[in-house]
Amino acid sequence: MGVSTLNPGDESKFVQQHLANERTFLAWIRTSITIVGLGFLAAGIVFRSTSYGDIGHRLSAVAGIGAVLLGGAVAALATKDYFAKRRGINEGAFRSSAFTILFVFAALGIIDIVLLMLVLFLLES
Repeated sequence: MGVSTLNPGDESKFVQQHLANERTFLAWIRTSITIVGLGFLAAGIVFRSTSYGDIGHRLSAVAGIGAVLLGGAVAALATKDYFAKRRGINEGAFRSSAFTILFVFAALGIIDIVLLMLVLFLLES
């Protein structure tokens, strides 16, 4: 027996899977919003005080812009994965989203290092 593709009207056969897919998508969107908020917080350090040196401003700008870009990328990847999983549910196939997980892990690691450098720089000032 081959795998049959369902018509869009037949999605009701897999309601639980589709609802779980939507919950996962919304969790990624909440993560995206949080990362963007972190970016605004880091970038806000630039505008709060002029006592920080040039390096502090650059670090906070890099961390802020990087986090905002990462948040947008997470939202885009989450949307792509949502539709791929939706199609997979309807076709009876599943493929995990390893790229999204690895991308977010690596990007958050880089932003974490930049923020750590910023905190260490601010402690020395």
